[in-house]
Amino acid sequence: MSVHISAQPGEIAKIVLMSGDPLRAKYMANKYLQDAKLVSSTRNIFYYTGTYKGKAITIGASGMGCPSIGIYSYELYTEYDVESIIRIGTCGAYTSELKLFDLINVDLAASESTFAKYAWGIEGAVIPHQGNAFDIIKATAVAKGLQVNNCAIHSSDIFYRKESGTPALAVENNCLAVEMEAFALFANAKHVGKTAATLLTVSDIIPTHEFISAEEREKSLWPMMELALESAIQLI
Repeated sequence: MSVHISAQPGEIAKIVLMSGDPLRAKYMANKYLQDAKLVSSTRNIFYYTGTYKGKAITIGASGMGCPSIGIYSYELYTEYDVESIIRIGTCGAYTSELKLFDLINVDLAASESTFAKYAWGIEGAVIPHQGNAFDIIKATAVAKGLQVNNCAIHSSDIFYRKESGTPALAVENNCLAVEMEAFALFANAKHVGKTAATLLTVSDIIPTHEFISAEEREKSLWPMMELALESAIQLI
């Protein structure tokens, strides 16, 4: 076990799908995994391990923000020898050209966060996805006829802010949407030489104030969930 994850050695699979919300992780594990076993519930951050189409998969939560996913993903990579993490989350669209429930496969994350610099000495405001999971997600979406936006996103430490409009960093890097975790996940994977991808569902349209409900965030994101699972088993 690690400091924040109570699973025993061997109870975490080599491939982990991480949602921000522990209840989404629980819902997804119960819905999709065969013989799902709860292997950690420390701080009510649930991790389940089971099989999907015969392949071992762990589904767990990261909490919100770079500090939280930074802790959990690092412990998974280093204490449990996880090879690949696919974050499955929601995001707010900076443009009304995106619609609710649209999918985004994150090419790179731009952030004002100091996480990468002070944790690992990684300079710069932009970190790309790591490894081949991004390409596998992209190809799997095409094969299944799913429309996915393969693009940059803004990983922000700030959910509420004084100024309205799209932040300058997001404009400079052509970020179509904003979330709070991908930058730290990519930084950790880069540092330890592992694989990391982020697959998002648009849950808010910032310019029009449209949004999906908390219940829908937990249970109605099945295209993203199934795309992540189908992609994950190709990484094993």
